[in-house]
Amino acid sequence: MDMRNIAIIAHVDHGKTTLVDELLKQSGAFRANQAVDERAMDSNDLERERGITIFAKPTSLVWKNTRINIVDTPGHADFGGEVERILSMVDGVVLLVDAAEGPMPQTKFVTSKALRLGLRPIVVLNKVDKTDAEPDRALNECFDLFASLDANDDQLDFPHMYASGRSGWADHELHGPRKDLTALFELIVNHVPAPKQVAHQDEDFRMLATTLGADPFVGRLLTGRVESGRLKVGATVQALSRIGQKIEQFRVTRIQAFRGLASQDIDEALAGDIVSLAGMSKATVADTICALAVEEPIEAQPIDPPTITVTFGINDSPLAGRDGKKVQSRVIRERLLKEAESNVAIRVTDTPGGDAFEVAGRGELQMGVLIENMRREGFELSISRPQVLMRDGENGERLEPLEEVTIDVDDEYSGAVIEKLTGPRKGDLTEMKPAGAGKTRIIALVPSRGLIGYHGEFLTDTRGTGVLNRVFHSWTPYRGPIPGRRSGVLISMETGESVAYALWNLEERGKMFIGPQTKIYTGMIIGEHARENDLEVNPLKGKKLTNVRASGTDEAVRLTTPVTMSLEQAIAYIDDDELVEVTPNAIRLRKRFLDPIERKRNAKKA
Repeated sequence: MDMRNIAIIAHVDHGKTTLVDELLKQSGAFRANQAVDERAMDSNDLERERGITIFAKPTSLVWKNTRINIVDTPGHADFGGEVERILSMVDGVVLLVDAAEGPMPQTKFVTSKALRLGLRPIVVLNKVDKTDAEPDRALNECFDLFASLDANDDQLDFPHMYASGRSGWADHELHGPRKDLTALFELIVNHVPAPKQVAHQDEDFRMLATTLGADPFVGRLLTGRVESGRLKVGATVQALSRIGQKIEQFRVTRIQAFRGLASQDIDEALAGDIVSLAGMSKATVADTICALAVEEPIEAQPIDPPTITVTFGINDSPLAGRDGKKVQSRVIRERLLKEAESNVAIRVTDTPGGDAFEVAGRGELQMGVLIENMRREGFELSISRPQVLMRDGENGERLEPLEEVTIDVDDEYSGAVIEKLTGPRKGDLTEMKPAGAGKTRIIALVPSRGLIGYHGEFLTDTRGTGVLNRVFHSWTPYRGPIPGRRSGVLISMETGESVAYALWNLEERGKMFIGPQTKIYTGMIIGEHARENDLEVNPLKGKKLTNVRASGTDEAVRLTTPVTMSLEQAIAYIDDDELVEVTPNAIRLRKRFLDPIERKRNAKKA
């Protein structure tokens, strides 16, 4: 049977996962009466809730005697560690572009990686049936994007199609018959080369591990493409590190291949196929699994460096241990090291005290997803404000990461956005152009430090209508101090349950983060002060009762709805002397030092 290995690249929400679902349906991977979830490829709970792809997942279908292995890749640059490894497994890419929005920053990020590997993309202009679709403009922008990324002549001469993933059709002509996805299947088979590994089936077995998974029955699973040779279940192989050191020797207990959405046990893996192996205890991502005679490892893709670091500590608040079962630093450390093993874009280091851990990664979203997964697993954590990682330049100067920010916003809000980015946040405006239908596209280069905590402010400034995308651009000389949050916070001076009457009296002091009957403790942040200084308040103070009663007015206290923050908003909101307390059922803001005297002493030291 012929074979093709492809990856699907697209910006967030351009319809990638929906298109893969349709390809699976029309190839007969599902039975006609089989109940399949919508967006079947996004199997993780967080992926379904947020509507984004976080983990790269392979699937496989058969079309007219050709097996097509498809990898659905993440679109966010925060998960770029996944993307780089995946692209080394495939021989072609399908670039999916929204016909209304055109190519976006995250598309640019993944496409640049694909072009650098010499892959020749197929461009599919999706959602052409939308009312605001402009497929010709989107196509021209794709060509400009490829040219700006130094594509060669072969890559610039890309085939393109018009499609609607939701309606399940793709066509070479914009006004073609619009029946099904046959034309896309044929283009993939004709344009993408067969894996060149197939010619090396008689050589020694070699495979580069690209993703690590776990199965409750078989243990660790390493997935990758077989580069040469063949492997049978029960064979003894070895794992080599990137520098050729032997890590372990093991017997392969199971080989699984992807068939439709399920993994299926197979007896023999052949060169060119994408498979998962079980039986190893130490081998991990970027290691080479090979026959005992092989001495040279396969070259692995370099990984972009982390740009931010967050401190994960034990939860030491007075309410610790009430929600979660996993509260010890030893358990937190084991979980973080396990994450770093499967996610090569994350680095974990111990802090001097031993009860907190520095976790370095690509961005706030990646950190938010990790923390959210941990709290759902029953962990309790205290999280610090993200810090940007600096590096030293050749001349001894300090360098900081610079990000390219692309913003689509209604014309009336563009002034406020530009003012915020280029003023206090030390950004440079590089391009500003109309983006159709009363919208403006703004492109700016902004230090990563200036973007921490900006997203919530951005949504307020644009009344929730703006779209912001960011991607790592380069390192730049340190641009000087960037002011943090302008306003102070309201800090509880008591421990107990908040009282409605007390909160009602405090409303003139600022915005509240809690409602009545909420458990609070000394040093917990309960609201935002209307002024720049922090203020200690008493949210437990009830009304003094007298013998005089007014009919009905004493009990009726009307409170303004408190501000509720998502996990990422809370992490971005806090200052350097504050922490976010994360438990399975609550997200609380608190001061690092709960005792007011200790807090003042440390503020003086700082």
